Amino acid sequence: MGHAVAVCGMPGSGKGEFAKIIARCGIPVRSMGDMIRAEVKSRRLTESPAIYGEVAADLRANFGEDVLAVRLADEVTQLMKEHDIVLIDGMRGTAEYEIFKQRWSPNFSSIAIIADKEVRFHRIQARGRSEDGDWEQFQIREAREAGWGLQTLIETAEYKLSNESSLEDLVKATNNWLVEFRQYGL
Repeated sequence: MGHAVAVCGMPGSGKGEFAKIIARCGIPVRSMGDMIRAEVKSRRLTESPAIYGEVAADLRANFGEDVLAVRLADEVTQLMKEHDIVLIDGMRGTAEYEIFKQRWSPNFSSIAIIADKEVRFHRIQARGRSEDGDWEQFQIREAREAGWGLQTLIETAEYKLSNESSLEDLVKATNNWLVEFRQYGL
């Protein structure tokens, strides 16, 4: 049985870039954010910064705070049978963490990607995703995700990576973490 690792971090911290680096190492990645984007598409809603948060909040209100984790868990379990590591990109709530921990402990860990708020906002502005907006939308998203327990997840993550500078530095830090994790963490 492999090991599931869930990455968390505030918006714009570099979770997606971390996941891309990990994927290039042949590790399967499943994105919780992609699940929300797919839900928006399946509902045929017009993409906007507010709609993604509304859909995420609606799913949690109607199906429980752990809805995304519950929907994703079986697929990750199957992947863990064939891979030594499976990455879950975008864990945002303590309820999700509890589902993963209960399901896979001791074969579950979390990693937080950490970056300054100003740095994160500038990254979000540069990436141009339809769920990103102006400073006000950024603040709303921060508060919503913090309300799900994201700050607690970041503070209690077993591993932490600082992502304050370049993508090149994140690649180095990620690769170093992966070597260390495979050596000592599995």
